[in-house]
Amino acid sequence: MSTPMYPIRRWLNRHLSNPQVVGLTVMLIIGVAVVTFLGSMLVPVFASIVLAYLLEGIVRTLTRYRVPRGPAVLIVYLVFLLCLGATLVTLLPTIVNQVIQLVENLPAMLEQGQRALLRLPERYPAYFSAEQVAALLDTIRREAISYARTLASSFSLASVVMVVTIMVYAVLLPVLIFFFLWDKARILGWTVRFLPRHYGLVASVWHEVDLQIGNYVRGKFVEVGIVWLGSYVTFLALGLEFAMLLALMVGLSVIIPYVGAIVVTLPIAIVAYFQFGASSEFMWVLVAYAVIQAIDANILVPLLFSEAVNLHPVAIIIAILIFGGIWGFWGVFFAIPLANLIQAVINAWPRVGAEDEDEDEDDAAEAPG
Repeated sequence: MSTPMYPIRRWLNRHLSNPQVVGLTVMLIIGVAVVTFLGSMLVPVFASIVLAYLLEGIVRTLTRYRVPRGPAVLIVYLVFLLCLGATLVTLLPTIVNQVIQLVENLPAMLEQGQRALLRLPERYPAYFSAEQVAALLDTIRREAISYARTLASSFSLASVVMVVTIMVYAVLLPVLIFFFLWDKARILGWTVRFLPRHYGLVASVWHEVDLQIGNYVRGKFVEVGIVWLGSYVTFLALGLEFAMLLALMVGLSVIIPYVGAIVVTLPIAIVAYFQFGASSEFMWVLVAYAVIQAIDANILVPLLFSEAVNLHPVAIIIAILIFGGIWGFWGVFFAIPLANLIQAVINAWPRVGAEDEDEDEDDAAEAPG
């Protein structure tokens, strides 16, 4: 009879004796440690890598047409800077103005909402009483005052930190993006020097993950742009106020699958209700938003992510909750690639074959009791 610890000892001996498995394990531990302990300091680096991934696909397309990599990088980088500058100059003032207008309209919206709540006991006396509505309004009023005080006390410091952060990002991001593109081969060659001697399994996992992350990042940026533009045109045609701001929220909501669409529904419904009331225009806004989400889920996502996302919706939601709780925005953004990384590691992890199982049974039978 074998000892209770014998199967565990055999499993450890089998896998830890494989240098490829040890190398992959060490690299995963180092990667998790770097992101966990240095993630907040390396946010500009992560953001630059994301944008470099986006631009690398365009660079590769140009090189396929026999354009040397150096000129291709310069062309793509200059076009990126021009598009970024034009976007900031044309869209940023509009978004800022709409945010200011929304904040200015909040008191009127709250007053209108208060009047609507006060009419509930008259319209639905069987479900709502005046005391219940008064208690609800008192609770909302206290929470709003408390939140406003907290926001006001931290606004000055937060605004200064935000301005400094934006200035740092404005300088660092373009520089990092350029060098990630220009010196890609040199950076990768330098990184390989620190890999374990036996890194075949690491290379196999990285090749699969690199392809998936690249496709995912590029597809996600395209999806955000299409949904943003489509939502803006739709809201503008329906005469909805704050169309650009709400369309931006809808576009960014696709970064968080399933959850983002649900969260953004609330501000759209609130703005539409306070503008149109319980009318047909209000219903048309909700129907149009539902159609946009349906097109995104049933047409855009299958077209853009047919190869990059091969995960069950439950796995995606769990990944969003776990990685978003650990790393915040970047954890949410990379939840699907990180889940694919785990899946790639599981698929590449050496499995015990039938011969090994037979050998284990023979060894277990011969093991001392």
